[in-house]
Parts: sequence; structure tokens; C-alpha cells
Amino acid sequence: MKKVFMIALAILISVAFVTTVFAQAPKDAPKPPAVDKPAKAEKAQKPAKVKAKTFTGEVVKADAAAFVAKDKKGEMTFDVSGVKGYKAENYAAGDKVLVKYAEKDGKMMASAIKKAKAPAKKEKKEIKKEAPAKAEPATPAAPPAKK
Repeated sequence: MKKVFMIALAILISVAFVTTVFAQAPKDAPKPPAVDKPAKAEKAQKPAKVKAKTFTGEVVKADAAAFVAKDKKGEMTFDVSGVKGYKAENYAAGDKVLVKYAEKDGKMMASAIKKAKAPAKKEKKEIKKEAPAKAEPATPAAPPAKK
């Protein structure tokens, strides 16, 4: 009887190990075609949508090809070749401007340039304070009279 159990146990163990070996993928299995990699490369080559940004500052220099403006952070140079109706004569140094632009190929390409409205300055009412009249020096109080 012991031999029957030993043979049954041996068969059971061998079946358990053999099934796990067959469950693994063979090493010579063909790999899926590498079609996905070129597809990803094509997607990477397509330029992503460029988000328009705005810049508010003062004009430093304006000419037909470039527009230079500065703000607290520093100066920026914009390419104005794509701006419709742009005339350098309309902008003088010190003018406040609002520039809409997008970065393309390392250049700041302006799409619109507008003169910014100067913030309304609050007029402070001048209150003239009259100088207080000169007061006579205080005299010491007389000591109380003794009776």
C-alpha cells in the first residue's frame, strides 16, 4: 500500500510541475511587430498646439521687424512679421502695451499688439493744513494761596 501512495504522490507532484512549465510562454515566441514605435515618433514630430500668452509692459524699441518691451521681470523681443496692421510709428518708447504672443522655434511671435490704457490715477485732494497759531508759552500755575 505504501508503494501505491508513493507512486500516486510522485505522479501528482510531476503533474503540478509540468503544468507550470507549459503555462510559461516559450522563449522563441515571435515578438509583436514594432509598428507602435514609429507611430509614437510621428506623433512626437507633430507640433503641439501653442498656447497664446500675454505680456504687459513698456515699449523700449519698435521697428518693422522686431518689437522690444520691458516689464518688472526684464525685456522681451517679439517678432512682429505676423501682426496685421502693425506700424512701428504708432509706438513710442515708454508707451504701455499689451502683446499677445506664442513661442515658436525659440522666437516670441507676436499675434497682436495694443496700447494699454493707462491706469486711472486717483487725484488726491490736497488738504492744506493751516499752521497752528503760535501759542504763548504757558506760565506756571500760581501756587495755591495760604490762609
